[in-house]
Amino acid sequence: MNIELTDSVFKSIRQVIQSKNVEAYLVGGYVRDLLLGRPSKDIDIVVLGDGIAIAKALAELIPGSDFAFFKNFGTAMVKTPEWEIEFVGARKESYSHHSRKPFVQSGTLTDDQNRRDFTINALAVGLQQHNDELLIDPFGGVNDLNNKVIRTPLNPDITFSDDPLRMMRAIRFATQLQFDIEEETYKAIARNKERIGIVSGERIAEELHKIMLAAKPSKGLKLLHESGLLQLIFPELAALHGVETKEGKAHKDNFYHTLMVVDNISTETTDLWLRWAALLHDIAKPLTKRFVKGEGWTFHGHEDKGSKMVPNLFRKLKLPLNEKMKFVQKMVALHHRPKALAEEGVTDSAIRRLVVDAGDDLDALFVLCRADMTSANPNKIALYRNNLKQVEQQVAEVAERDALRNFQPPVTGEDIMALYGIGPGKEIGILKTEVREAILEGKIPNARIEALELLHQKAMALGLKRKN
Repeated sequence: MNIELTDSVFKSIRQVIQSKNVEAYLVGGYVRDLLLGRPSKDIDIVVLGDGIAIAKALAELIPGSDFAFFKNFGTAMVKTPEWEIEFVGARKESYSHHSRKPFVQSGTLTDDQNRRDFTINALAVGLQQHNDELLIDPFGGVNDLNNKVIRTPLNPDITFSDDPLRMMRAIRFATQLQFDIEEETYKAIARNKERIGIVSGERIAEELHKIMLAAKPSKGLKLLHESGLLQLIFPELAALHGVETKEGKAHKDNFYHTLMVVDNISTETTDLWLRWAALLHDIAKPLTKRFVKGEGWTFHGHEDKGSKMVPNLFRKLKLPLNEKMKFVQKMVALHHRPKALAEEGVTDSAIRRLVVDAGDDLDALFVLCRADMTSANPNKIALYRNNLKQVEQQVAEVAERDALRNFQPPVTGEDIMALYGIGPGKEIGILKTEVREAILEGKIPNARIEALELLHQKAMALGLKRKN
């Protein structure tokens, strides 16, 4: 079987290979994606010889290229305006039990294909005259592509024990490509799950991100849970699983509800952090679950508790402790507010507070709230969505009317100190809160003159005198 390589970059690669008189092969993800009809800008070339020299020559041939090499690893990278092309010498690998970093030796193309994680990534295409565009498929990778199967080339227990990150990669590829994991390969993940302990949190997080960015993340999250990996890498999420019944009353399975919410939100946004907010929105339900006689199961305060859990979860999962984390924290804290307004009725005061608390993230919050409706009753979903839409319209009207978008108090702490000749202290906080609450309750408009009038009244009550 031959693979047609039509892009001009391959003409340049062939030219360099021929001039250096070495043997080289296109391998891995580019070949897989080409056969699947998926776009790819990453090219991997295995060289039977000095890959660094080939890469340097290619960079000199293609205008506007950047060249970098990593002598210790025997790899080199050429970045062009369109492509990232990595060159590596063919190698074989062996592993120690306590590390996923292999001992590397020079090898043949067969050695290099044997070390690949999955059959669909072990495909190679010749780039020299005697085998130009010839597909080399020793493990039936094309059949696995056609059958939509993830399978290891060699014994899966050895493959996963040697490099346990491959277990995450198997699940990630199955999720991204909507493939199934071959039965023995999947059983080997379950058997070797404890080996995930030698993988760094950063690499696990990278695979989780790729699962979360798939069209249907629930597939990967289910596979992680059913294999036992989730319980090891993210036990707080796994704890959502299960249904408890008391006095004939059962709560829903919050794990599968969460997966539905993540899938729902993935149809509306590719924002990774909004998807993470969907994943974590009910994370505190196991900790807040209570059975109240005559009422049933409650999860009061799960949004506040969940918001407080976010920083520690991000720290444990090696996620960024920056504005992205704060965004997720805010979404988790607020996710129940629009739903409560839709169910219990809307007041201008409640809307003002929501607008101010959500700030620039108000639109994202409503995306999350729409995703959070997972009832099996279509009429219930339609009613809730209609109510939520009305709330959203009223929020937009109040935010516009009361100038609450990007709300900043019309009177600042600096104003108060200057007006009354005082330094920092509890009075500043008391007066700022009085003004803020009056605006949110609709007692005064969001305007400086009215805010100052109220401020003077409240300051006098505290015994403060205005400076002349």
